[in-house]
Amino acid sequence: MSQNKLYTVLQERILVLDGAMGTMLQRYKFSEEDFRGERFKNWESPVQGNNDLLSLTQPEAIAAVHAKYFEAGADIVETNTFSGTTIAMADYGMESLVYDLNYESAKIAKSVADKFTASEPHKPRFVAGAMGPTNKTASMSPDVNDPGYRAISFDELRIAYKQQAEALVDGGVDILLVETIFDTLNAKAALFAIEELKEERDIEIPVMVSGTITDASGRTLSGQTAEAFLISIGHMPLLSVGFNCALGAEQLTPYLEIVSGKSDFAISAYPNAGLPNAFGEYDETAEEMASQIKTYLDKQLVNIVGGCCGTTPEHIRAIANLVKDYKPRPLPAFAKREAAL
Repeated sequence: MSQNKLYTVLQERILVLDGAMGTMLQRYKFSEEDFRGERFKNWESPVQGNNDLLSLTQPEAIAAVHAKYFEAGADIVETNTFSGTTIAMADYGMESLVYDLNYESAKIAKSVADKFTASEPHKPRFVAGAMGPTNKTASMSPDVNDPGYRAISFDELRIAYKQQAEALVDGGVDILLVETIFDTLNAKAALFAIEELKEERDIEIPVMVSGTITDASGRTLSGQTAEAFLISIGHMPLLSVGFNCALGAEQLTPYLEIVSGKSDFAISAYPNAGLPNAFGEYDETAEEMASQIKTYLDKQLVNIVGGCCGTTPEHIRAIANLVKDYKPRPLPAFAKREAAL
C-alpha cells in the first residue's frame, strides 16, 4: 500500500529527502565508550566512527535525528546504514552484525515515520533503506602497479548487498536506495541482488539509484559521464535515478539536466552544502543552498530533492518551504503504471 501511495504522491508534488545523518551525529560528540555501549564494551578493536553501530548502541539519538528531519519537512528519511555491508564492516571486524545493524536501523526509522504519518495523514512519511557504495571498487585496481588487480568481485558484492537488502526489507523500509555510486559495477551488483531478493520473496519494492559525479570532469570515479551512468542502469525497474554528494547544488545542475531529459524515471538530487573548505567542512547556509536548488525547480528537473554532506534540518526546512510552490517534473510513465493497476 505504501508503495502505491509513493508513486501517487510523486506525481502530485516534489518529495523532500532528509539531510546528512553524519553531520547531525557529529553534534553529539560521541566518545569511544558511547559508540561501544554496554553490548560492545569489550570489543577487541576501536569502533569510534562506525556510525552504523549507533543504531544498536545509541538508538535514541538515531531516532531523534530522523524526527528532526521529518519535523523540518522531509517526506523520506534514509536509514543509518550507509556502511551496512560485510565489506565495509570488515574495517571493524563486525561482519557478523550486518543483519542486526540494518534490521534495527530500519525499525528505528520506520517507527519514527509511522508516528509522523499518523499525526499528519495528508503527508505520508517514507523510509529509504540506504545502501552505500562500500569501500572497494569492482571495476578499477587500487594498485597502480597492477592495473588488472581487483580488490572485490561482482559476486562478493552481490552477496553482501543481498544480505543488507534482506535485513532492510525485514525491518520495514518502503524503498531501497543504492546511493553515492562512484563505480557503476558496484551498483549493478546491488541492483542484481535486489532483483534476486524480489524474485525469491515474490515482492515489489521501489528502488532509487543515486550516483556521484566526483569533480568538474563531470564523470563518476570509474570514468562514466552522466549519460553513460544512466544507460548502464536504465534497463532496471527503478523508481528514480539521480545524483548526490561530491558537488554542491549549483555544480550538479548540468548533470541533472542530462538525466532529466533522457529518463522516464523520477529524478532525485541531494547535493552537499556547497564544496568543502580547507578544513573539509561545509559552509553553505540553508538559504544559499535553497537559492541554488531553485534552479532545479524552475527548470522542472527533479521529483525528489534533499541534502548530503554538511546539510542539517535547517537546510531541509529551507528546501521544503521552497518546493511547496512548484509542480514536480512530469511522470507520464508513473501515470500509466497507476492506470494499469
